[in-house]
Amino acid sequence: MQKLNLSQSLSQKLSPQQIQFIKLLQVPTAELESRIEEELEINPALEEGKEEEPEANQDEYEDNYEEDAGHDDHDVNLDDYLDDEYGGYKMQGDGNYNADEEDREMPISSGTSLHEQLISQLGFLKLDDRQKIIGIQLIGSIENDGYIRRDLDAIINDLAFSQNIETDFDELEEILRKIQTFDPAGIASRNLQECLTIQLERKEHPDDPTVQHALIIIHDCFEEFTKKHYSKIQKKCNLTDEETKDAVNLITKLNPKPGGASEGLVRTQYIIPDFILTNNNGKMEISLNSRNAPELRISRSYSEMFDAYDKSDKKDKKLKDTVTFVKQKLDSAKWFIDAIKQRQNTLLRTMEAILMYQKEFFLDGDETNLRPMILKDIAERIDMDISTVSRVANSKAIQTEFGVYPLKYFFSEGISTDSGEDVSNREVKSVLQTMVDAEDKKRPLSDDKLVKMLNKKGYNIARRTVAKYREQLQIPVARLRKEL
Repeated sequence: MQKLNLSQSLSQKLSPQQIQFIKLLQVPTAELESRIEEELEINPALEEGKEEEPEANQDEYEDNYEEDAGHDDHDVNLDDYLDDEYGGYKMQGDGNYNADEEDREMPISSGTSLHEQLISQLGFLKLDDRQKIIGIQLIGSIENDGYIRRDLDAIINDLAFSQNIETDFDELEEILRKIQTFDPAGIASRNLQECLTIQLERKEHPDDPTVQHALIIIHDCFEEFTKKHYSKIQKKCNLTDEETKDAVNLITKLNPKPGGASEGLVRTQYIIPDFILTNNNGKMEISLNSRNAPELRISRSYSEMFDAYDKSDKKDKKLKDTVTFVKQKLDSAKWFIDAIKQRQNTLLRTMEAILMYQKEFFLDGDETNLRPMILKDIAERIDMDISTVSRVANSKAIQTEFGVYPLKYFFSEGISTDSGEDVSNREVKSVLQTMVDAEDKKRPLSDDKLVKMLNKKGYNIARRTVAKYREQLQIPVARLRKEL
């Protein structure tokens, strides 16, 4: 038996205007121009130029626009547009970008790819057609960093199934050895040990004692070398301190990723600051990049067209459709102009709040003067949602006299001190970096020693936090920082 039941549910929806504003807000300055050009192309009611003084017919259209605003039948669900990923609003410097932002093309530098360079070099070898196919298969298995990590037996199976070519391990390795003579040195290696060995063997003076000592270390003491157990290397290889030092220095100058320098079609994103900060005798002044303030207006001819059609007989279906089309274009143009203005206002309000919060840093550029700040702090100051601040902070940058900084640079967690105040974790990282830079590389500081030194300076910090900050600063553990 079927029953009818009434139920109430509460949901939030975004109007098309709000969606347009959200999308424009997260667009960086470098891409705003192309977005505006795109809108100008698809909407003839939108024009470049200063807004003209409103006339009677424009006022009439504005009244109709206000009446219809907010009554669009195509509202969109809030979940589709507010799925922010800002890590609990703490901005951990993870470079999050909004998930609903469409993929955008970045400038691409032209060049020859690594595989194309290698195939070109393959042509200089005296190989028959069958061997060339095997060579191309091997080159296709080379990863971006220059290594072949796929097992040779698996490549043999690939050749049998995809190319109908029967080969064996010895033949495949013979052709691989020939490819390993290509430039850059070390290409097509199967592991780091083989990569370093190939580069040493291709040195200009392979009989040089230092080169020979380096080859012995890589061949006989590779594990000790990776762990920097230099005393074990000296004893096992029967080398003096000076011989060990010269050989290790030679090895560390080799390229562990031979494919890295030859990657073609490298994507390059150019940072264009959205804000410009000037310091006039201690008075901070924020201005928007001029690209953020385009001059746009509603087409007068379209407004007059709407006024003429709107006053005519609407019983004609074609005329009625024309009126609807013109009105849609005028509405879209008005919404777009309003969204651009709202974007400018939101950007300035957010940046001004960040400026006031981090004023000490902007005065001298000293990283240790950064205060702990999370998205919520700024959202409360400007009375906006955290997601709005997240959209601004994730894709914008500011130009200062100390350099160009992404806005997310200014967000960080707080660390308590002995005096009871909170300091930015960036300050702690800066102090940590200074300590490591100043350490005796023959006796590098362990994490425990770094903790004690930081605690003496008044920073209440645990060992696991020091280890985390050290990793974020890309500082290796003490054992790997040791030098001869």
